[in-house]
Amino acid sequence: MKIDSSEISALIKAQIKGYESHLEADDVGTVISVGDGIALCYGLEKAMLGELLVFPNDVTGMVMNLDAEDVGAVLLGSDTQIEEGDTVKRTHRVVEVPVGDGLLGRVVNALGLPIDQKGPIEYKKTRPIERIAPGVMTRKSVDTPLETGIKAIDAMIPIGRGQRELIIGDRQTGKTSIAMDAIINQKGKGVKCIYVAIGQKNSSVASLVDKLRELGCMDYVTVVSSSASEAAPNQYIAPFAGMAMAEEWLESGQDVLIVFDDLSKHAVAYRTLSLLLKRAPGREAYPGDIFYLHSRLLERACRLAPEFGGGSITALPIVETQAGDISAYIPTNVISITDGQIFLVTDYFAAGQRPAVDSGFSVSRVGSSAQTKAMKSVAASLKIELASYREMLAFSQFGSDLDASTKKILAHGAVLMETLKQKQYAPYPMWKQVVELFAVKAKYLDDLPKEEVGPYLKGLTAHVESNHGDIVTELTEKKNFDSALTDKLRYAIEEYARSR
Repeated sequence: MKIDSSEISALIKAQIKGYESHLEADDVGTVISVGDGIALCYGLEKAMLGELLVFPNDVTGMVMNLDAEDVGAVLLGSDTQIEEGDTVKRTHRVVEVPVGDGLLGRVVNALGLPIDQKGPIEYKKTRPIERIAPGVMTRKSVDTPLETGIKAIDAMIPIGRGQRELIIGDRQTGKTSIAMDAIINQKGKGVKCIYVAIGQKNSSVASLVDKLRELGCMDYVTVVSSSASEAAPNQYIAPFAGMAMAEEWLESGQDVLIVFDDLSKHAVAYRTLSLLLKRAPGREAYPGDIFYLHSRLLERACRLAPEFGGGSITALPIVETQAGDISAYIPTNVISITDGQIFLVTDYFAAGQRPAVDSGFSVSRVGSSAQTKAMKSVAASLKIELASYREMLAFSQFGSDLDASTKKILAHGAVLMETLKQKQYAPYPMWKQVVELFAVKAKYLDDLPKEEVGPYLKGLTAHVESNHGDIVTELTEKKNFDSALTDKLRYAIEEYARSR
């Protein structure tokens, strides 16, 4: 997936075609210094923030600093072809990327150029990568579930269409796996997906794309990749490019899921640019506007009111912590911007509890309004039961004589933990999650040994699907429990228990 600089310049030249016809004296400047991907230019008095500049040898740059004496630009190409004294020209255009359905199934770079060797992308429209987020009055509250297919999340930390839910944890705790499962679970649900890889290895992105192709999911997915080997400016603009692509579908009334993997590397790229542009470093050497960087990006994810098209962008930003420290600068920033977080713990992951979701620290600020009534009824007490189990587990380590009620809580909690375990790339449909959680909540499995819980639940859902199709149909269509359906489900579970 190698990027050809001539392709980048060809795209940008096509976008800024004809700009030379209206060049004025103050539209042309001179390079006064260049290095580390940064060019300082003199004479561009009317340059705009974010504007594209054209340097010799078809190298382009983007204005990021507007000082009294000069303009600081980050280069979207090699700085070895530019020298002090070279002429630089304004274009009166900002950075834009192609948008539309032609991007589906493709892997593109931060400028929307294909890097998957599948030929050029067909598009009729481009959009600026930066845009002001929709206003409060154009939005609608989040009330429609975006099902991830992951039991632990759909039950305890529900995500709604138009929500921004942070996935946070140390490296190698399964953050990308959760985002991948959420993308895979949108198959056939009319939700377009964008995966933005920032500072990832090319091999990691390639294996992820191969897996999506293998599972038949690439026809509704666009992958925007700015790899670790690329310059900081490309990593900086990648998430904004992905968001611009998503907004095209948002405004046509469609639902979009966008994953930013990850914003820690995005913040580092922005810090690199800022320090090279001599912006004053603040906490942890990040510039003061690092909060604004992520807030103006994530605030563009929303659900529009029906009179404005009714589309939605659901954002799943990923942030990497160091030794589980969620009080660091970037984690606290993004936690305060988003509508909740899914916190993953190294200890759970190492102990085989996957996904390694910590139900105590994880929260969805949208809550049960992003759940179906059926899921709400079976999952309402789940967090409290897990909290009681963890508390009792901690106390039980200090004594061997446990009373009957404590033993019951420990047995039920162990069954819950086993129920919430799930393999990667195997999202569960909503009816299957509801059936399993109903059986566990009604304590049908509390007498089973821990290792038998998984096989029992697998057999139970297969039994319900093959012998009680009406239950599956009702849960899928009505998405609600009534007394008749509850009785049917109880009968099916008891029938399966007798047949074992």
